[in-house]
Amino acid sequence: MDLGLRERVYLVTGATRGLGFASAKALVDDGARVVLTGRSEESVGKAAAELGGLPHALGIAADNADSGSAERLVAATVSRFGRLDGVLVSVGGPPAGAVMTADDDQWRDAFESVFLGAVRLARAAARAMGDRSGDSPHGEGVIGFVLSASVAQPIPGLGISNGLRPGLAMAAKTLADELGPRGIRVLGLLPSRIDTDRVRELDALSGDAAAARAQQERSIPLGRYGTPEEFGRVAAFLLSPAASYLTGIMVPVDGGALRGL
Repeated sequence: MDLGLRERVYLVTGATRGLGFASAKALVDDGARVVLTGRSEESVGKAAAELGGLPHALGIAADNADSGSAERLVAATVSRFGRLDGVLVSVGGPPAGAVMTADDDQWRDAFESVFLGAVRLARAAARAMGDRSGDSPHGEGVIGFVLSASVAQPIPGLGISNGLRPGLAMAAKTLADELGPRGIRVLGLLPSRIDTDRVRELDALSGDAAAARAQQERSIPLGRYGTPEEFGRVAAFLLSPAASYLTGIMVPVDGGALRGL
């Protein structure tokens, strides 16, 4: 299948490793141009080089929690590539811990990066993409949020994520209503046990990472953790014109782990 990604331009945040990098790679592999972000110049430079560098990929250092990052990143994308067709908002997960033990500063910091930073990027991207309602389906814009299975059910030990992710998912659903008439799709991805550094760190919190992983795998119908590449391919499809009639949805990428419909 031709996803229709050739020459389209995407901004992918948190893309120096893990799910963000895998998504950026899948987009580039299918012909898209990508601006990827991370917190350090070194990490974004290395990630962009791994994707072939210009004209395929440009790295820009940015922190989603910085109130000026969203407008700066969108402006840099349009300046370099002349357009913006979509954004995938991916940020690192908030610190592990219980709701009762997380302090106010941890909640505020997580809200700034995970929630408000994502909303800022969505607003800035929507303004840059303008009104595409008169375009063909291949010309629509798209805003994707990398969320978490905690949107659908709480994950033990991740109190802050359990609190913030469902709210961001509902904001995404609302944006889908607001931006649909302008030809801009909005959707979310719900990864669960994908074999990333973040998930390995969570497994290690149990004191026996191997045992924790084995227990988790027994609860997944496919019997294994997913790979970042598997997630990236789903993200590339959802961001592509091939998914032009999908908006307002939350797509689990979890090997069947979520038990609800």
